[in-house]
Amino acid sequence: MSSAQSPTFPRFQLGKQLRVLREKARLTTEDVGLQLDCSPSTISRMEGGKVGIRRSTLERLLEIYEVDDQEHIETLIALAREGKTRGWFARYGDLPASYSRYIGLESNAVEMRDYEALVVPGMLQTEEYTRALLAAASPGESEDAVEAHVKARRERQGLLNRAENPLQFIAVLDESVIRRLIGGPDIMRSQLKHLADMGRARNVTIQVLPFSGGAYAGMAGSFAILKFEGAPSVVYAEAMAGDIYQEAGDVQRYHDVFESLRAAALSPYESIRLIELAIAETA
Repeated sequence: MSSAQSPTFPRFQLGKQLRVLREKARLTTEDVGLQLDCSPSTISRMEGGKVGIRRSTLERLLEIYEVDDQEHIETLIALAREGKTRGWFARYGDLPASYSRYIGLESNAVEMRDYEALVVPGMLQTEEYTRALLAAASPGESEDAVEAHVKARRERQGLLNRAENPLQFIAVLDESVIRRLIGGPDIMRSQLKHLADMGRARNVTIQVLPFSGGAYAGMAGSFAILKFEGAPSVVYAEAMAGDIYQEAGDVQRYHDVFESLRAAALSPYESIRLIELAIAETA
């Protein structure tokens, strides 16, 4: 199911095009808000792909922007229609809004570049590791809520194993990720074995930043870059709530940091050897 298109992606595509049209019309969000009788923040949320857009609202926007190309109009209407559907992740309860948008975009990515400073990337976590992590990070969560997160994460991981065009996944991990004992020796050892196995998959690359390398770019926090076919990349930077960046300058900045991290990290082969050493040390 997670390999099917999510409504988040067409919302982002539609929002980006609407922003281009507004700027081409030399209008501010305040100008458009006045004509639609809504707040500027509502216009910003539409352009940010955070909400679906009714057809009547879209048609009014296109009138304001003086769009008369019928083929373009039909394309935008189709995006709005796709953006009103429910995402596969909706069945897993009330996930944080930014996280829901992120995994919705993730479903349509062709490549993901993930830097993790503290924990194993969600795409590569075992279920037992995920449960142990959630129990420590969110001690007040109910068992049902934890299981919902575990199931959502497992479904996300299906992107790596789909028969056609599996997600290309490149991960850079701080060495602390493979050294921090989460869930006890047995759970951690199983997680490390899974990490080593996945690192040998044709569509997965894992590189570890060794402690011996000292300080490096990116120590401020984890982030992921999602690349799409025929659409601009986006960045998800983890904070307390998480943020998604679309601006070309922001995306390029994170891309440059990721490349510097890869250059500072061990090679994929050396990284697997280090993970295997960590496995032996948990025995």
